[in-house]
This record gives sequence, C-alpha cells and structure tokens, in this order.
Amino acid sequence: MLKEFLKKNNVAFSEFNVAEDRDALAEMIEKSGQIGVPQIVVGDTVIVGFDKEALKKTLGIENG
Repeated sequence: MLKEFLKKNNVAFSEFNVAEDRDALAEMIEKSGQIGVPQIVVGDTVIVGFDKEALKKTLGIENG
C-alpha cells in the first residue's frame, strides 16, 4: 500500500529490505528506536507504519 501511495503521488523513494540488509536494519532502529516496518523517513521526520494522513501532511499532498 505504501509503495502504491508514493507512486500514485509521484514521490521518489528508496527501498531497503531490513530482513536482508543488517546495516539498513541498524540504521532504522537508530533513527526510530523501533523495529516495526514500514518506516518512512522524510527529512528529520520518521513515520512508522503506513499512516496515510501523516504522510500526506509531511509530504504536502492535498488529495492523495
């Protein structure tokens, strides 16, 4: 759902598989203090889980 939302709203993103990439896992935990996925990082903002309203607000999307 998250990837579909980002693509629909023309938001470029990078994807990391933390189950396979231990460095990405360590960075994720360091930034958020959590292990839940997905985690979205926009600037200094970390959103854990697919929170559509928080994403719209953070990314400045009005109708997404």
